[in-house]
Amino acid sequence: MKIGFLGLGRMGTPMARHLLAAGHELAVWNRTEGRTEPLLREGAITAATPAEAELGAGAVITMLFDDAANEEVLFGPNGLMDVLSPGALHISCSTISVALSERLTREHARRGHEFVAAPVFGRPNVAEEGRLWIAVAGAEQAVAKARPLLETFSRGISVVGSEPQQAHALKLGGNFLISAMIYSLSESFVYASGQGIDPAIFIETVNSALFQSPFYASYANVMLHPPEHPPATIELGEKDLRLLREAAAAGATHLSLADSLAGVFSRARAAGLSQADWAGGMYRVSQQDSQTRP
Repeated sequence: MKIGFLGLGRMGTPMARHLLAAGHELAVWNRTEGRTEPLLREGAITAATPAEAELGAGAVITMLFDDAANEEVLFGPNGLMDVLSPGALHISCSTISVALSERLTREHARRGHEFVAAPVFGRPNVAEEGRLWIAVAGAEQAVAKARPLLETFSRGISVVGSEPQQAHALKLGGNFLISAMIYSLSESFVYASGQGIDPAIFIETVNSALFQSPFYASYANVMLHPPEHPPATIELGEKDLRLLREAAAAGATHLSLADSLAGVFSRARAAGLSQADWAGGMYRVSQQDSQTRP
């Protein structure tokens, strides 16, 4: 199938590469032009604009950073929405707000397009391995059309509903759990250190005794051995928590833990940690809190 792929960051590039390896014809676009070069060497063709990536495509996949990037690429000059043909399929793999997902659902329906929400769980190394987990929602026919494409870079797919915003809401909820896990682990490390216990021994013991979770082990390793190039930043976590709280407020739901975590992210930003690793940055905030609060 001919596919347009928009957004070649650290997640989008390996996803697009798996589609190429599966034999699909890819037209790729990215705001930073140099990001397309590795894929061009592997057989992709470059699109000068988001609209050009759609030409003749059976599906267009977007993997963009936030709502603002999606608004620009989809609704801006030379944007995607104005050139999609009736019956065309748009697959949104981005983590976006529930409100924008609802708007996209309405706009695609009005224009006669198919729309599937397919946000992904996994860090860049998981995307490289083709082992992302994908939450999918949309009309049954559209999901069936999208599934073979999504399977090229995933280890599993959960169909969570027929309304696309359900998948985007689920993704925000999942990322909220990641932030909650990271911060509880951070405070546990601060507690362990205060008791003279090596945090590495603490997590090895507790994870073996209670959770047996590779995610606790993985995030603990990032906290204790910060990577040179963060795969996910505090800025990203803060953005996703903000979108979760906006969705909760729109549904008249109050989430007290989310409110507390918003304070953590605010303190991280004030400390200049926006570009620090999501896990490592929250750990540093926890360490600072333990030293400054009575």
